[in-house]
Amino acid sequence: MDRRDLLKMIAAATGMAMVGGDLWAADQKSADAGKALFTQTDIAFLDEIAETILPKTDTPGAKDAGCGAAMAVMVADCYDLPQQTIFFEGLKSIKALAKKQFGKDFMQLTAAQKHELLSKLDQEAKQASGPAPHYFILVKQLTLMVFFTSKVGATEVLRYVAVPGRYDGNMPYKKGDRAWAT
Repeated sequence: MDRRDLLKMIAAATGMAMVGGDLWAADQKSADAGKALFTQTDIAFLDEIAETILPKTDTPGAKDAGCGAAMAVMVADCYDLPQQTIFFEGLKSIKALAKKQFGKDFMQLTAAQKHELLSKLDQEAKQASGPAPHYFILVKQLTLMVFFTSKVGATEVLRYVAVPGRYDGNMPYKKGDRAWAT
């Protein structure tokens, strides 16, 4: 699966075109880009959100892939100023909702409370309409894209063959097999 196909799949799964998808497809990012916009605390917060969306089970989770740091780079490099504003306001909203709903900081919530909070946001985002995307769509798309294009996501969660072989259109598939990565 190439990067463009992944972006199309994520867009279909979240019901919205990938924000910054053209730049992501080109894979233009610098190693220090996210440092100017995000603190280490912000990156840890992004890791917690991503881990709630893609938790560790019998396969690695978002924290194992270092999603928070990669998300910071993507926002810095691929989002324009209005999209960055929506993203940062969304992070503030998630923190405020955690305080309002549970009386604690998001980082102090249990895994079940984090899941409950983000599930409600996911439902809200799916029902939202307007010219600008709901902030949770940005967060969720970014989490999925970063995770499944990471080394951990592509090699330990998806099936991966480093050296391409011959085309086999009749490759056996058993229910429950992992998807392929390229």
